[in-house]
Amino acid sequence: MPLQELKKFEPDTPCPIRDVLDRIGDQWSVLVLLTLRPGTRRFNELMREIGDISKQMLSRTLKRLEQDGFITRTVYPEVPPRVEYSLTELGHSFLEPMRALVAWADQNHRTIAEARERYRGGN
Repeated sequence: MPLQELKKFEPDTPCPIRDVLDRIGDQWSVLVLLTLRPGTRRFNELMREIGDISKQMLSRTLKRLEQDGFITRTVYPEVPPRVEYSLTELGHSFLEPMRALVAWADQNHRTIAEARERYRGGN
């Protein structure tokens, strides 16, 4: 969408680019999406695979990703209830640009870390 069209939005309407990037750019969303890439996972499987995320943060992240249409949550009427999470078509479509971003970050991390160190040394 050209910048001119973005400026046509009402002042109280969030910028579409910022709105989406703020949601998927948090600390945990990308990790959850990457963890779901191979297939459906249950809550505890996600907890184990991600490792250092709290139950509360994982729950909050899953709800946001479901709200935004990146994942689906399926509840099975069993005792105890079984809940599974999987990527939607939108979630799968996001994997390609996300992979490119992760690869870029991996390739440039050392350069960025060195720049930060130089900055700290000069200030």
